[in-house]
Amino acid sequence: MLLEDRAPVAPDRARAARRPPARPATHRQRTGDPRDNARIAGLDGLRSLAVLAVVVHHAWPGVLPGGFLGVDVFFVVSGFLITTLLLREMGRDRRIRLPEFWRRRARRLLPALAVVVVVSVVAARFVEPDLLVGAGWQVLGASTFSYNWLAVAGGSSYFDQTAPHLLTPFWSLAIEEQFYLAWPVLLVALVVLVPTWRARLLVVLGAAVTSAVAMAVRYQPGEDPTRVYYGTDTHVVGLLLGVAGAFWWFGRRTGEPLPRALRSGTAPVAALAALAVLMLVLQPDDPVVYRGGIVLGSALALVAVLGCTVGRDSGCVRMLDTRPARWVGARSYGIYLWHWPVLLVVAAGLAPGSGRAAGWAVPLVAVAATVALAAASYRWVETPVRRDGLRATARRARDAVRGSRPTAARAVVGAGCLAVVLALVSVVGAPRVSQAQLSVEQGLAAVHAQERPAGEAAATAARDPGTTEGEASTATAAPRSGDEISAYGDSVLSGAAPAVLDRFEGIAIDAKPIRKWLDAPAIVRSDERAGALRPVVVLNFGTNGGFQFDGSEDALRETLDVIGPDRRVVLVDTVGVSRWVPAANERLGEIAAERPNVVVAHWHAAVEGHPDLLHPDLTHPTVEGTGVYADVLEDALAALPPG
Repeated sequence: MLLEDRAPVAPDRARAARRPPARPATHRQRTGDPRDNARIAGLDGLRSLAVLAVVVHHAWPGVLPGGFLGVDVFFVVSGFLITTLLLREMGRDRRIRLPEFWRRRARRLLPALAVVVVVSVVAARFVEPDLLVGAGWQVLGASTFSYNWLAVAGGSSYFDQTAPHLLTPFWSLAIEEQFYLAWPVLLVALVVLVPTWRARLLVVLGAAVTSAVAMAVRYQPGEDPTRVYYGTDTHVVGLLLGVAGAFWWFGRRTGEPLPRALRSGTAPVAALAALAVLMLVLQPDDPVVYRGGIVLGSALALVAVLGCTVGRDSGCVRMLDTRPARWVGARSYGIYLWHWPVLLVVAAGLAPGSGRAAGWAVPLVAVAATVALAAASYRWVETPVRRDGLRATARRARDAVRGSRPTAARAVVGAGCLAVVLALVSVVGAPRVSQAQLSVEQGLAAVHAQERPAGEAAATAARDPGTTEGEASTATAAPRSGDEISAYGDSVLSGAAPAVLDRFEGIAIDAKPIRKWLDAPAIVRSDERAGALRPVVVLNFGTNGGFQFDGSEDALRETLDVIGPDRRVVLVDTVGVSRWVPAANERLGEIAAERPNVVVAHWHAAVEGHPDLLHPDLTHPTVEGTGVYADVLEDALAALPPG
């Protein structure tokens, strides 16, 4: 993505010599029509704004929660530029040279992609092997431009902040490359079958509307939206709007002026301001994002793109075409590819267990490293290959190794070969699951191992708590025996299960990953009806979304109603990196305060400031953390009112 669709920097002389003589200049070229210019001033500035939005969104998500719309700005710019490039070629040569078009795309995309993949995998191997979980399919998806569909097929979630994938940015690159493969062929068919520019524009706009409607229809509130976000069919609207803009621009009559709002810069400046507001207020999990938000952001980006077609006289274009903006825009492809793996590796290396957004130090170091790596890649990898071609660049490297002073060249080539080998070994030997997932699996095994028929006393107490003198005496104090406790929850309780089982012998644990508060009523009601619900109940369901899903608070209250006022309840609060965690814990405390038989176990407070108690996902407890979890649970049980 973020392609610079302009002529190579300096084509080699041999290839230039084989080209046919240039055709006579067209009328538009003679009159200086901007539609025939190779470079459109201001678009590099739009690229720079887009990539900075994405980087800020990932490095400091609370600062720019809607910065993910920068990807849609890239889509619009790319759709516009690719189509203008193809339309220029069709107008000049009456055909499109498909092999040459795809070769240019490969030169532009593949060198930087390969370097990022190799370096990122090797760095992750030595800094935090957990980052290599799923590395096999990620590398395959990156190298075949199918990352988005492989992620969907494998159940990967773009929105799961507890298990970030190393090569996540390649999902959008996959959509763009799929578009680049299909669009030139479709463009030829469209020009042949549809006679006028206006009709072609309507066809493309119809396809864009279809994609937007598909995203809105397929999105289901409360479900993971990765499918609609990653899908080429549901997220191609920005590329198609860029295509529509190119058709409209090229379809105007020669000499026909652009609308005054574009020429004056009013419309593009207003569009950029509105886009900035969207980036400041939209949250990735807002339903409006998928039901109009992405479409609106793409439409605003298109207005900004068209505002760049008026030439340098516009104040908006002059603002976007400054030297720093052009510098960042030219390197935006590399910045986009590098920023995410660098952010993950730097966070794991400099502040293990503290999270990628720990303070400002880690993101600042990561951003600085990203810019440096992207600049180096642009100078020594991308530009030589785009200028001379892959074969010529390889010959130059070979000649340098064989030259009179080959030491430095041999060191560089040797290091590159070693990195490729290490990357292959790292992918082959990548861990199957993360340490957090492994701890959850071990916890689940411990839970299954302890499952046994409840003792007669425990069963009697569960069916009719507090009915005998002995049971009433036990219920007046904190439970000392696990036989009195039923615990229900998600993967956090699963991971903590070994320590909980050891601390509270005989406790009944029912915990599985991915559970939410919406699942709690049915689970608890089933045990209540079976007479297996004990006098004390522990609930830990907030990890997956807190109260973000509609009906979650009602589900918690319904669960408490099922448990009833004669039993005592402990609600474990939530630990995680999601923005909603503090609000969810505050709401949990408010709901607990509504009932005298309910207390909160302050798990979040116990681990805050102690990242060593959590796995790198900053959610699930380590071995030491499980002991602290059991301590927190014990303290909460002691705080329960008498039964």
